[in-house]
Amino acid sequence: MTTATLTTKGQITIPAEVRKDLKVDAGDRVEFVRIAPGRYEWVAATQEVIELEGMFGPVKKTVSIEAMNAEMARRGAAAR
Repeated sequence: MTTATLTTKGQITIPAEVRKDLKVDAGDRVEFVRIAPGRYEWVAATQEVIELEGMFGPVKKTVSIEAMNAEMARRGAAAR
C-alpha cells in the first residue's frame, strides 16, 4: 500500500509510482469523485473524453441531447 501525509496546508505529495501509473505530472489536474459517504476516488483529469467510453459498462439506454437538457431543466427547477 502506498501512503502520503497531509500537510497543515492541506497538501499531499503523490508518490512517484502513483503519478507514473496515472500518467500525471506537475500541473496536471485530478478530480475527486465521491463513491460513497466518506469515500472518494481520484482520477487524472488529463484523459481525452473518447477514452472514457465504456467506463460504466455497456449502454443500457440511449438518450437524446434534447431529453437530457429537458431533464436537467426539470431537476434544476425542482431544486429551487
